[in-house]
Amino acid sequence: MKSSFRLNDNALRYLIFFSLLGSLLIHSFIRYGLLNSLVGFLLPKASAQVPIVNSPNGFTPDWSRLRFSDMIISESNSVTYPGTRGTETRTWTAGQSISEFMELGDFETPQLAIENLNLSTIASVQGINLSRLTLDDFQLTQWQTLPNLVKAVPNLGNRNVNSVIPIRDFARRFGINGSTIANLSRYENLSNVQLGRVINLKNYPLTSIPNIQNTSINRFGNWQDSRIDGVPGLSTLTWDNLPGLRTLDLSFVAKVDLPLGDIEANRTRSISGSYQDGFNVPCLQNNCAHTEMSGIGETTGTQWISGKFQKVNGGFGILKALNDGKEPTGRNPFGSSFKQVVWNIYEGSGKVETTMFFRICKTIPFIGRTCSPYFIGPVPFIEYQEKDPIVLGQPNSLP
Repeated sequence: MKSSFRLNDNALRYLIFFSLLGSLLIHSFIRYGLLNSLVGFLLPKASAQVPIVNSPNGFTPDWSRLRFSDMIISESNSVTYPGTRGTETRTWTAGQSISEFMELGDFETPQLAIENLNLSTIASVQGINLSRLTLDDFQLTQWQTLPNLVKAVPNLGNRNVNSVIPIRDFARRFGINGSTIANLSRYENLSNVQLGRVINLKNYPLTSIPNIQNTSINRFGNWQDSRIDGVPGLSTLTWDNLPGLRTLDLSFVAKVDLPLGDIEANRTRSISGSYQDGFNVPCLQNNCAHTEMSGIGETTGTQWISGKFQKVNGGFGILKALNDGKEPTGRNPFGSSFKQVVWNIYEGSGKVETTMFFRICKTIPFIGRTCSPYFIGPVPFIEYQEKDPIVLGQPNSLP
């Protein structure tokens, strides 16, 4: 009986001892910041909201795993603007993929060269059997006219009208039989008639127009107006298949040195901005949350300001007026197809979340190309921890 009491007494002493020791450790962790150090040690070096490659040149997206369909918008919006079809409206909803509302013309940039692709190339990479699709699956066929098609598709004009079933049925609606497709396209009353307004494109295989699958996208009339998901297989095509990415200059690199929260004000050594204002726009306001950079020479101490709090001028041409001409401050290290914006900053854990912002671009007859500010977003991009390498891209001007 005594030994039982002695055992319980010893257990109680050990319990009290370890409780005191645990309390002291917790107090020390909080008092001297050891807890944050431990958490920082246990966290992975950087977690990516998109797949990344950690190269000597800094974190870059893993283009072989990046797809339009995975880019999910975080905020809803709707805008009306002048376009190639008169007044147009673009609407998007939080949780939606950008491939469902962004158009090919929005990505008409040398860094992607998306317009140089053709359906055969996409299908071979994606394993798509084009003969199982219809003309309606290729959205831009809806508004092609006969002159558009003759100009776009090699040797189509030399074929007899009756040998290409969709065009045969199109011609018969106007009481025309025979002749070549080139001659048919010269009929004045047919020259501006869109294919999709006369025949039901769902009734014809995609390959029923010979060579349409081998024609580069940019040969078709108003190809820029097609949605990304209006091109079979494009929304899930990984970006390493886009021919323009080889032109990127990723030589200007720094390190995330010190994430600083919203108590920061009036920062003048900015390395963020816009194409219109330049990329050294000072933040002259009360809230200038930012991350400081470190690197070679005067790169150290520069500040990439959070676009969540600072807006700058953006866009050009008629569409510059959208979003009151403003966009979040940031940089375009991966070209003009999207803007990288520092968004959320977690000073305690040393984490920086960046996002992608996109723009609307149109090529309007007699006016030319025009683009809105980068205001469509945010779409989650790369997360960084302190000391992670970050690509700054061009220009490499310093404040």
